[in-house]
Amino acid sequence: MVNKLLITPFQRFVKIESFSGILLFSSALLALMLANSFFGEKFLSLWDYRIGISAPGFELNKPLILWINDGLMAVFFFLIGLEIKRELLIGELNTVRKAAFPLFAALGGMLVPVALFFLINRNPGTTHAWGIPMATDIAFSLAIITLLGTRVPLSLKVFLTAFAIIDDLGAVLVIALFYSAGIKWLLVIISLALVSFLIYLSYRKIHAKYLIVFTGIVVWYLFLKAGIHPTIAGVLMAFTVPIRQKVDVFTYSSELSRIVEKIKTSADNNLPILTGKQIEEIDNLEELTERVQSPLQQLEHRLHNWVAFLIMPVFALSNSGVEMGGGADLDYSLGLTIMISLVFGKMIGITLFSWLGVKTGLAELPEGVRIPQILGISLLAGVGFTMSIFIANLAFADSPALLDSAKVGVLAGSLVAGLAGYLFLRLSCKKPDPGDRAKC
Repeated sequence: MVNKLLITPFQRFVKIESFSGILLFSSALLALMLANSFFGEKFLSLWDYRIGISAPGFELNKPLILWINDGLMAVFFFLIGLEIKRELLIGELNTVRKAAFPLFAALGGMLVPVALFFLINRNPGTTHAWGIPMATDIAFSLAIITLLGTRVPLSLKVFLTAFAIIDDLGAVLVIALFYSAGIKWLLVIISLALVSFLIYLSYRKIHAKYLIVFTGIVVWYLFLKAGIHPTIAGVLMAFTVPIRQKVDVFTYSSELSRIVEKIKTSADNNLPILTGKQIEEIDNLEELTERVQSPLQQLEHRLHNWVAFLIMPVFALSNSGVEMGGGADLDYSLGLTIMISLVFGKMIGITLFSWLGVKTGLAELPEGVRIPQILGISLLAGVGFTMSIFIANLAFADSPALLDSAKVGVLAGSLVAGLAGYLFLRLSCKKPDPGDRAKC
């Protein structure tokens, strides 16, 4: 059973992600239109404009597109890291039994698309793009499933979110292990030492947010220079943020009552302003309120809107512009391979591995969820967009034509998967009567 205490925050999460998915789609569509308009050349060249910092013995100068993909997306990966840590400690993945079903689904959703890519791909020069079809875009997929309203039970949305988070973790590991080259291990060791120190402080319940920010920038820079994609630093830094509050809720409630009482008793009704004692107690209340909040939860809450409504749309706008005109030198074979791997790989992998998990008794279907719904969700999982395009940027950093071809495959596959998943769930799931559960 889905924990009722988690429903309201989760529904808020789904609402944010759903609207973010609409923004992502709009940004991608706008980028395609601009890239193929009469000023497409200027639009595409905008992202090559170099911005940086230069000083004696130090230089950090990169094109705008790389500041977005290496810099802004590090914040996106930091948020992913926070979500992964929360789910592993107190969420849907905090026990083997709870994690088993989405884990089976995620494994199938990663392994089968990769296997299908190797099976279909005939060009040795594009083999290293195998990681592109293994990702699921949670914002897009939740946006589509939300359009179905009450036809889809909340437990199915929780399942989609859970396996997408495991999917993200898999993508992060793949980027770290297979899409980083020429690694300078001394810089990596220094980075890991800094991260380990912050994890130790977190273990000792010491949370210094400005130290985390400063260290995070240093670790990001060291990863950049070490040859490991710097967005991985965002995930690692997320694990240094404590999840426990400094003050528990019961202590907070007790102190809150005491402060409120002091504010009442120290009032001067003859004055239209607060007394010095009242201001002091309000300051105490602000400090106490800061201490009762989980640092991880607070950061996740504050970053979510920035990532959903700014960083991801900017990423989509800067990375989805593909020139489709007659002059475009696209490898349609690569695009088709990625599209097939995304759509059919996700559908077969998630459905098959979920079924195997249930049949072997190692996992069980969440309450209110049935295999036909899993098939519909597996189609939606073929919407790879954000992470797939991100991996494509790494796979074809030195080949603009192949990069554009991969983007076309991701966009086409995501469109087909999204439409197929929506239509399947809409036709197979009836809208329930008031008070009844959704049934497929």
